[in-house]
Amino acid sequence: MSRSVWKGPFVDGYLLKKAEKVRSGGRNEVIKIWSRRSTILPQFVGLTFGVHNGHKHVPVNVSEDMIGHKFGEFAPSRFFPGHGGDKKAVKR
Repeated sequence: MSRSVWKGPFVDGYLLKKAEKVRSGGRNEVIKIWSRRSTILPQFVGLTFGVHNGHKHVPVNVSEDMIGHKFGEFAPSRFFPGHGGDKKAVKR
């Protein structure tokens, strides 16, 4: 179920503060965040966020195409090593 339109997009308050601080500072540093549930807003375009995936911070450079999506969509939290099998088998 999606969020009601009248409520607007959900963004944790500290993200807006951190993004504004980096923009005013002029430096393009990675902003470490743990809020995978927050929606990407137009104010975040051009910034780099380190989205936590449960193990490490994955760098996500926000572009215009990402607006409206969630941060968690761009930092996969599960690693699939592949199906098991005979590694000695010769591929033909």
